Amino acid sequence: MMLGPDERRGIDPKAQNAVMDQDHFPIVAIGASAGGIEAMRGFFRGVPATLEAAFVVVTHLNRKHKSLLPDVLARFTPLEVEAATDGVSVRPGRVYVMPAGFVMGIVDGRLTLTPLGEGRETKPIDVFLTALALDQGERAVGVILSGGDGDGTIGVKAIKEHGGLTLAQTADGDGPDTADMPISALRTGLVDFGEMAERMGDLIAAHVAAAPDAQAEAVAREPDAELLNEIFAILRSQVGHDFSGYKPSTFVRRLQRRISVVGAAGPDGYLKLLRANPAEVAVLFRDLLIGVTNFFRDAAAFEALATHVIPKLFDARAANDVVRIWVPACSTGEEVYSLAILLREHLLTLVDPPRVQIFATDIDERALTVARTGRYPTAYLSDVSPERIAQHFVVEGDSAVVEKAVRDLCTFAPHSVLRDPPFSRLDLVSCRNLMIYLGVEAQQLLLPVLHYALRPRGYLFIGMAENVTRFEDLFEATDKRHRIFQARDAIPSARLPSMSGPDTPIFASAGQPHRSNVTTHAALRHTVEALMLSEFTPPHAVVSRTGEAVHYSSRIGDHLEVVPGQPTRELAAMARKGLRLDLRTALREAIEGNIRVVRDGIGVALPDGRFQSISLVVKPLNTPGAAEPLFLVVFNEAAAPVEKERRQALEANERDTALQGLERELSATRERLQAVIEEYETSLEELKSSNEELSSVNEEMQAANEELEASKEETQSLNEELQTVNAELTSKIETIDLLSNDQATLFEGMNVASVLLTPDLHIRMFTRAAAQIFGLQPTDIGRPLSNFSAPIPLTWLLDEIPTVLATSRPSERTIEGADGARYHVRLMASSRKGSQMPGIVANFTNLLEQG
Repeated sequence: MMLGPDERRGIDPKAQNAVMDQDHFPIVAIGASAGGIEAMRGFFRGVPATLEAAFVVVTHLNRKHKSLLPDVLARFTPLEVEAATDGVSVRPGRVYVMPAGFVMGIVDGRLTLTPLGEGRETKPIDVFLTALALDQGERAVGVILSGGDGDGTIGVKAIKEHGGLTLAQTADGDGPDTADMPISALRTGLVDFGEMAERMGDLIAAHVAAAPDAQAEAVAREPDAELLNEIFAILRSQVGHDFSGYKPSTFVRRLQRRISVVGAAGPDGYLKLLRANPAEVAVLFRDLLIGVTNFFRDAAAFEALATHVIPKLFDARAANDVVRIWVPACSTGEEVYSLAILLREHLLTLVDPPRVQIFATDIDERALTVARTGRYPTAYLSDVSPERIAQHFVVEGDSAVVEKAVRDLCTFAPHSVLRDPPFSRLDLVSCRNLMIYLGVEAQQLLLPVLHYALRPRGYLFIGMAENVTRFEDLFEATDKRHRIFQARDAIPSARLPSMSGPDTPIFASAGQPHRSNVTTHAALRHTVEALMLSEFTPPHAVVSRTGEAVHYSSRIGDHLEVVPGQPTRELAAMARKGLRLDLRTALREAIEGNIRVVRDGIGVALPDGRFQSISLVVKPLNTPGAAEPLFLVVFNEAAAPVEKERRQALEANERDTALQGLERELSATRERLQAVIEEYETSLEELKSSNEELSSVNEEMQAANEELEASKEETQSLNEELQTVNAELTSKIETIDLLSNDQATLFEGMNVASVLLTPDLHIRMFTRAAAQIFGLQPTDIGRPLSNFSAPIPLTWLLDEIPTVLATSRPSERTIEGADGARYHVRLMASSRKGSQMPGIVANFTNLLEQG
């Protein structure tokens, strides 16, 4: 069992206190990019009028382009929409839109705007969601709609870590047109609801309404022990990890959150859901593993580690030595990289430094994927100095990637610290803020494991709220204030399940003579069996699957000896000469195949000079409830020991006859061995050459991949800009269409005969009254007005138009026709002087009709 990544830390108390001081309403952050306008249209249409919440819209915008998004969104929702300004207090019932050219955050419920520098890339959705999670805690809601790349994925993680609600868009009538962003968020497994945009508002409203009821129910009715045990069993059977050692208060808090999110009818209803829905079991498992991690959390403790411990790790270490470090429950890797940075800084001060290996483990594969990538929003680096950011990170917009030299020190792997075999020969174990989430029994299992993993005098680094008081026989304090301890040389006693039944009382109570006889006989049998086991059974030992002894019988010392150097519990290493090779081979075969292995006729030299022939038996030991497989090793003494001289006499005759044959065989074996060695060296050189070529090819592929990534980001940015411009053009076209319709309606209502002409009398537009005078049709636009019959002469227009255009002053005159018609004609320039498309508006008024 391994209990989670650095879930270990919980919500920042400062951020939580700031949240509590504000009015109780959720803040919904909406992240969108390409195709986001249609998605937001669907989202706001589905927001119920009863939802008292504030909405903040964060999109990808060109920093030089003025956004019309507030005007566009105002058409979709009755809520008040405004462009966000620096320092504005977020209030419910309003929609705040991030302006172009800024990165937005939130502190104490007030929006902050930071100008975006030239050429600087940004992940604005990740930045704001992370800030919102830190500021609002459980009242933060993150919504990921249509958009390109993976922006918002880390922000979703931050909101989920702090107890907020997360949603991502799935396919519906309004998108997502570009599914990269919601798909990336959904793949993290940290999204509470994958839903169509129009349904998200109802889900948010239901969650907000249910939250107070869930808290009241938590106070009135906590899950009982039987129900929790059943949930532990379901988790153990489906995900393979045992959470029964989890601290009850923490487990219940995470459980109640899931009950609130799914809307279950209390713990009993949620248990029924777990039984029927394996997917919910997986979601609960991931919720239990959610961790809050920071770089250099408790900076003073890391400074003490860098000053007092890390230099000692490299004392008397040659270049071919290895400094080994283990970080169990590493979560998304911030603590691991913090240690790696300290180690790298010290390595740079050494002339010929040894190698460094940092093993970082966790049971959460998703968290390990983030850790291996080493990419974090710059908001995560708030506790890292600018000098360290410049030296150990590559800043890409609002994301920072850990330098390759730092990542190369770290190896990430799935591992359970309480279930899987631990690492060994370690110089430092950093297990910070894990024990505070473990029960007492789990802590009693964990600390001996960590002591075993350390070298003698190795260091243990734990959290500020943790201690090793119960295990002072295993650890001594180096810096108690900063929780740095050093492993003592003590060997913890091995604890194995009892092989016999429960102890039987020796004496019975008075008045029960028959029972007294029974218990007395049982005690006698126990004494006899113990004597027989110690005197007449063959020597034996019990070993783990790593070959380390956890139990010895009496008289085992005839077959084992203390080896010089560092103390060890490896049984094969302590076996006497002549027995060691056979014992090691038998153990390997039995452990790998889980079978019984027998080796007969093994000669062993005893301490008193005699020789003993033994039969070696290794077999699996079936122990119900054992934490790991065990194996029984039996040394059957085949015959009585004989004196050395007699042994030599018996073997002398055989030795002479066999000696020559053995020498010949030895010579041939040497020749074959030399040939094998030469072939091995040749193969090794070829392998080195191939490895160098593969490394070169890998570097070239990495460079090409980085170029492709850069091209993809540029293309994505251009596409998002085009999407924004297209939306604005659509809005302008709609405005122009409306103006055109209003103009046509106005002209028709006035009944004025007007014709818009080019300087050479070609028709550009006309009213219905003008069409009646000149007999015009809609298809006549573009033809000269002089081609149509008119009640008055028009030849004078060609002379008058240049004067009107040059002076920009109207010209009026009265013209009489041959048939007695009289018209008042007014000429007016339709555009300013110098326009690329000058025109003339000619108004014709029939004076006879007015008279």
